[in-house]
Amino acid sequence: MIKLRLAMPEEKDKAMQIIETGRAHLKAQGIDQWQDGYPDQTLIEKDLQLKKGYFVVDDNDINGYLCIDFDGEPAYATLNGEWATSEKYVVVHRMAFSENARGKGLASAVFDLVEDISRENNVFDFRIDTDDGNEKMKHILTKYGFTYRGPIRYENCEKIGFDKKIAVK
Repeated sequence: MIKLRLAMPEEKDKAMQIIETGRAHLKAQGIDQWQDGYPDQTLIEKDLQLKKGYFVVDDNDINGYLCIDFDGEPAYATLNGEWATSEKYVVVHRMAFSENARGKGLASAVFDLVEDISRENNVFDFRIDTDDGNEKMKHILTKYGFTYRGPIRYENCEKIGFDKKIAVK
């Protein structure tokens, strides 16, 4: 059974190992995303200190890492387009999976779990971004019901933004 578990600060090396595996996977696909040093250990340590870093766990095996953030993303104000709403939202950053976890539909399972956490926090909007060249992630986002909203300007790069309304249960 897939679940999300809060990652502890002392587990930063395991989180970085998963991030590095994700970075290598993107590079092998010819995708520039994460090839400039982002995300680095300082950022992962901050995720863990702020209790925003989570592991994807399946039968006690750690198969992924992500940041779940309810505090907003300042760069999203630069969207060249329109978000579906201006309400409080959850954003997922730095999602990566271990090599043996790929191709098992974990991204959709993780998104379902993020939505559950969001509902518990009375947040019903979900935003995420990726590189325009990351066709695999764009496919996953579209398949999962996210809508493309336009380009976003970060300090050193441009990403593309997606959002989705979280259904009330």
